[in-house]
Amino acid sequence: MANAMLLAAVLVSFLPLPFSALALTQDFCVADLACPDTPAGYPCKKGVGADDFYYHGLAAAGNTNNLIKAFVGQFPGVNGLGISAARLDIAVGGVVRLHTHPAASELLFVTEGTILAGFISSSSNTVYTKTLYKGDIMVFPQGLLHYQYNGGSSPAVALVAFSGPNPGLQITDYALFANNLPSAVVETVTFLDDAQVKKLKFVLGGTG
Repeated sequence: MANAMLLAAVLVSFLPLPFSALALTQDFCVADLACPDTPAGYPCKKGVGADDFYYHGLAAAGNTNNLIKAFVGQFPGVNGLGISAARLDIAVGGVVRLHTHPAASELLFVTEGTILAGFISSSSNTVYTKTLYKGDIMVFPQGLLHYQYNGGSSPAVALVAFSGPNPGLQITDYALFANNLPSAVVETVTFLDDAQVKKLKFVLGGTG
């Protein structure tokens, strides 16, 4: 009886496997972007071709204000494979502000220039920082706050790999000040006064 109950529990544990987990039992599961994305990922596309496993979007330099993404939304072939990529172009003096990727760890590989980068641990609030040069790599664990900025005299370029097809992105400044969270609430949950909060909301386009 006990063995039967254990077997039943094991079988039930496999029931909620997501669409993307099909990649574990078949060669791949190219995302069908015509269907809505869900917490379980995209369902598999029918009629797959070589172009589904190819993406040219990272070849050219991007706007230094934006990350060029090769997430599942741009590159359907990574669906279910637990990976994605991006290209980061940072102008001299440019900053990638404190942010987090809730759904993936990040591996950054510098191909040009100098990047100062760091992350903050959640357990001890310890800051780990490093100056990265061409050929260097640095890892940023999933969900931890981190940043990068150009610390050199020439443009910097990095290729980024993520441990998930849709890592997500939440920039701390925008999360606090670029929405309609009432200023009084922001003041209550931070050490900022009313004038500081309203100034930041004005700069970043928030309301309330």
